[in-house]
Amino acid sequence: MKQACSDALTEWSLLPVSPDWSGGLAETWEPGEAGAQSRLEDFLDGPAEDYGTGRDIPGVEGTSRLSPHLRFGEISPFRVWHELRRHFPRETTPDVGIFRSELGWREFCWQLLYANPQLATRNYRPDFDRFEWQQPTAAELEAWEQGRTGYPLVDAGMRQLWQTGWMHNRVRMAAASFLVKNLLADWRLGEAWFWDTLVDADAASNPANWQWVAGSGADASPYFRIFNPVTQSKKFDADGRYLREFIPELAHMDRRAIHEPWKQPDVQGYPAPVVGLPESRERALATYQRLREDRQSQDNVSGPEISG
Repeated sequence: MKQACSDALTEWSLLPVSPDWSGGLAETWEPGEAGAQSRLEDFLDGPAEDYGTGRDIPGVEGTSRLSPHLRFGEISPFRVWHELRRHFPRETTPDVGIFRSELGWREFCWQLLYANPQLATRNYRPDFDRFEWQQPTAAELEAWEQGRTGYPLVDAGMRQLWQTGWMHNRVRMAAASFLVKNLLADWRLGEAWFWDTLVDADAASNPANWQWVAGSGADASPYFRIFNPVTQSKKFDADGRYLREFIPELAHMDRRAIHEPWKQPDVQGYPAPVVGLPESRERALATYQRLREDRQSQDNVSGPEISG
């Protein structure tokens, strides 16, 4: 039998080296089965036991970071599940159960994709085909992609994404909510950007979770749930550790001021907010309410006829 062979990436002369856009990815990840097993062992020996609380704090290593390895099949969810049972045999740690539910959510997303092959391009709930998405300006979309919206939590997340190919889950929800609700941009714009930039971009989880945030998906986030990036930042990154790591322009600010830099007179090189939070929130609520009323109207018109 002929043995399969492969090339060393260092031999590929066409890969860009100046600038080395992949440097942050190389520093962050160890691809392959060995890297996946090492990541799993680190998780089991550390963050797993406090996953329920640690997973919400972006400034600490509180998550498994197994998603890229799961996405590329370097480790299976079944192996992770059974390693959890072996490591925590008595089911005495509720936090481990929370992590198991996340594995279950991942499998649920694949079931959605299996039944809906166009999950990345078509609303799971057809009534959202009538939703009044607003086309963001080129400047607004670019600000979101580059992490220059003026809202530190969103910007730190988007810069972490570009630098490392990964973003903390709590911050993903805030960044996604900002795009689809504060900017009222079609969720497919965000899904496409994440697909191009995430090392764990999964054909099922990526669109399913974007649709969850938008409200168009299965078991979707309620339309009135709009993540406030300032509130989220103060609650889950109170000392600004995560913000300082990815936004050097704000590194000099104290733990109170860093969450709302536009209120400070001495901020250099960091943009003003691209949109106001109260106004954009009200616009989103009004738009979702119109869709809700339209749906109710359609239900009344198309209700079953009763004949005697």
